[in-house]
Amino acid sequence: MKHSLLIFIGLLFFGINANSQLSLTKFKNAVTSTTGSTNTQSSSLNSNSNSSTSNVNTSKTTPKFSAPGREWYVSRTRGTGQLGTKEKPAKDLGNIIHHLKPNDIIYIAAGTYTSKGDRGADEINVPVKIYGGYDDNFTTRDPWGAYKTIFTGVNEYMKSTDPRIYIRTDQQREDNGQLSEGSEIVVDGIIVDNGPRNRYHENKDLAIRRQASPPSGQNPAPESGGIVITPSKYTNITVKNCVVMNTAPTQGALSVRVHKGGKALIQNNFCINNTGNAIQCLTGYMGSDPNEIPEIIVSQNTTLFTWKHDAIASYGGNGCKLDQNLKVTLQNNVFGFGHMGGVYSQSTPLLMNNNLFTGNSKYDLKERNTMMNVNEILDESVNLDQNSEGNESAVIKINVDPRWANIYGSRKEISRADVDAAATASNSGANQLRSMLGLNLQGNSVGMDAEVFLPKITIEEGLPAGLLPWNGKGCQKPTFK
Repeated sequence: MKHSLLIFIGLLFFGINANSQLSLTKFKNAVTSTTGSTNTQSSSLNSNSNSSTSNVNTSKTTPKFSAPGREWYVSRTRGTGQLGTKEKPAKDLGNIIHHLKPNDIIYIAAGTYTSKGDRGADEINVPVKIYGGYDDNFTTRDPWGAYKTIFTGVNEYMKSTDPRIYIRTDQQREDNGQLSEGSEIVVDGIIVDNGPRNRYHENKDLAIRRQASPPSGQNPAPESGGIVITPSKYTNITVKNCVVMNTAPTQGALSVRVHKGGKALIQNNFCINNTGNAIQCLTGYMGSDPNEIPEIIVSQNTTLFTWKHDAIASYGGNGCKLDQNLKVTLQNNVFGFGHMGGVYSQSTPLLMNNNLFTGNSKYDLKERNTMMNVNEILDESVNLDQNSEGNESAVIKINVDPRWANIYGSRKEISRADVDAAATASNSGANQLRSMLGLNLQGNSVGMDAEVFLPKITIEEGLPAGLLPWNGKGCQKPTFK
């Protein structure tokens, strides 16, 4: 398998809202000037200085989405009732979702949140801004350190298997019946850990199971992402300083769909130990106007240990997957240990600068059916901007706990060929009939579940791997003045 040496050595060490007419280059500059340093950011609670994007294009924002919002406060330790004020915060975001209006801002203190009734999923249908990682007085932020805001759940039969944070605004309507448009969505400083929501084989935390077990009162491992955003047209999105881990989606662990005229910034996030695609960039625009094509910047993120959908799947396992009809910039990211590859681009116009690829099994970049390692990208890519530069491959030390690293390193991979070889045709009445009709025989079912597949990694075991960048690439612990 390609890069197998890198995998062995790596484990051995245990180690970007501007208006819709902005060009991609101007958009990048707007991001740089607005966000400043990844490590030093404002934490004022009484202004919009938390916003990570430039001003929303108000000419494209409809009346309902233009209304001013209020501030809400959530604290697991001090929370009670539904006033959601700084003095009397709510206990969980799930308890106040039915009160939320467009452009509300939610500040969430440190603690472990399982949503209303422990359902383990929060769906919000209006554009909001969510900021986590505060102390109980909402004066200090340290989302990856002393004040972790952890969104998780429990594995109990009939609990929700929806995305842990799901913000969907594309179905909201104005008083005249037209779809609402515009505004801004922000998710900043949240840790999503689906480990407690997953079902594991024999409760050993080594291999997930995607089917429920009613006799034991267990739900299936949720087949959904940790942060999933599906906005209206002309909506700008920011996801930054978030951690997504132990999720088992078919598509994206951190998934952003940008609609017509919208822009998104995905910055300084850490995705570790997920199935599907760690970061997935989707489009909601099928038109051809170049001024309306969604634009996304994916910057300074780290993705590690992204698994295929299941043990014998031929899909998933990518650090980042990109839709068509997007303009995408990938810069200063680390895409490591994808069970399929680093970046899977579906013919996406792509500018790719200063990214680190390491330990990916089959490719660093895939365009449709063309697989390339990082040294071949500039020569063989069809859709890559010719100004792309600085992408590299290197062996890196990954600071994960030795317990989990040993489990990962001892896993046995199962190929589709192994399963096909194990299948035999049974001598059933149905097969006798199919034989007489000249039809293919039906094989017996073969159980080829891996003994180790998406083994649970704790926050304490996995988060250290995202606290520092590698030579300026990848995420790092966010700090605030």
